[in-house]
Amino acid sequence: MSSDKMIGSPNFKWFGLAVQALVVLSEQPSCCPSGKIACQLQSEATLLRRILSKLACEGILETREGRDGGYRLKRTPEEISLKDVYLALEEKGPCCSEMLETTGDHDFGRDMHESFSAIVQEVNVQVLQVLEKYTVADLL
Repeated sequence: MSSDKMIGSPNFKWFGLAVQALVVLSEQPSCCPSGKIACQLQSEATLLRRILSKLACEGILETREGRDGGYRLKRTPEEISLKDVYLALEEKGPCCSEMLETTGDHDFGRDMHESFSAIVQEVNVQVLQVLEKYTVADLL
């Protein structure tokens, strides 16, 4: 994924569950079924499968179907930054975009929208910079 695109506003519950699932998978020598991960996180398996599917689509996880199937890391924990996870879950537009939606379609509102846009962009940059400092390995 391009690091210069606007950061999404992933559901932060999803982000937290994704990071925890990656920590669990880091400690598994082989494929781990979503049900086992969900049990350890005390989360719903169906929700976790949706999250893990996004991570697999972005090359963070690999999947294996069948009786011995499940998920496993496609890269080492040291190679997976929290920025990678955050961007993999991107889905709703810029972080803090709700702030932009509060401005009206009038002169003052357009001026505020322009000012808010600059702030939102800076927040996006800062969030990525912080998340890039940490990897899944840092949480083990």
